[in-house]
Amino acid sequence: MVSSALERASIDEHLVHTGQHFDPSMSATIFDEVGLRRPDVNLGIHGGSHGDMTGRMLIELDRIIGDVRPCAVLTYGDTNSTLAGSLAGSKLNLPVIHVEAGLRSFNRVMPEEVNRILTDHVSDLLLCPTSAAVANLAEEGITMGVHHVGDVMYDMALSVGSKIGEERLERLGLGIEPGGYVVATIHRAENTNDPVRLQAILDYVREQSDIAVLPLHPRTAQACARSGIGLDGLIVIDPLGYLDMASLVAHSSFVFTDSGGLQKEAYFHRVPCVTLREETEWTETIDAGWNRLWTEEWAASRCDIADFGDGHAAERIALLTAELLAGRATL
Repeated sequence: MVSSALERASIDEHLVHTGQHFDPSMSATIFDEVGLRRPDVNLGIHGGSHGDMTGRMLIELDRIIGDVRPCAVLTYGDTNSTLAGSLAGSKLNLPVIHVEAGLRSFNRVMPEEVNRILTDHVSDLLLCPTSAAVANLAEEGITMGVHHVGDVMYDMALSVGSKIGEERLERLGLGIEPGGYVVATIHRAENTNDPVRLQAILDYVREQSDIAVLPLHPRTAQACARSGIGLDGLIVIDPLGYLDMASLVAHSSFVFTDSGGLQKEAYFHRVPCVTLREETEWTETIDAGWNRLWTEEWAASRCDIADFGDGHAAERIALLTAELLAGRATL
């Protein structure tokens, strides 16, 4: 969505895929499904510790930035790729633009939380999906360059609505009926690295529904195999592409997940969600009654969330990026 908006704003983009998400169903297919052009370069960097991965990315991105000589570096989210790109740009005195800035779980044990904080503190343009994110930055003394633009994932959910009907669900061949199953995803290190916790989460999901579909993340599969944890009683499938996963979620009765993105996707399709963590960075979904932590009760009656915007976040991001670049050109 943002790439298309940048193109419409006559901003050239050199798109780099670090390779951190390398499973074809979780990475390559999304470019075709949502009409995004292929990356200009794929670094193919994955595996190893967080420090090792981030370090290798930083070296390669430093080289690419030196070759391409961009006017700014734009990063998304909270991954190791996000941190590496932001540090590389900052070290080379380029403006850093962070999409999905200001999110906080307030749990620094999570690698993603550290990535968010460090990225935000070296960024020049901080593009927040919600007003809570703006408030989080203000608490840390960051107010310059901060804008509430809405959520680009909401833009995407609106754009694919006509492509994820019941016929797509039927094509998955799972023998499930709309509204007659739940979806579960588990991949966070805090859950997969602790066999006792992972077993407890899987048991919890089984207790919630007779029919639970589990698209199995590679990390979770390895953790289960390593610890001898069984997946009986669940419909275990390979990870799905974006549109198939969106259809699976949209027609489910509940979502159980430790993914930040899927918590939002569930809300976008108005499906209740239970977060398999002790905290969430998407507090709006809890306050609006669409989400709860698995260890807590529902906090509120369900209502719509205006903070995610009106489906035009990408356009606002492109406009603010153009303004930043124009200002730099006059320095």
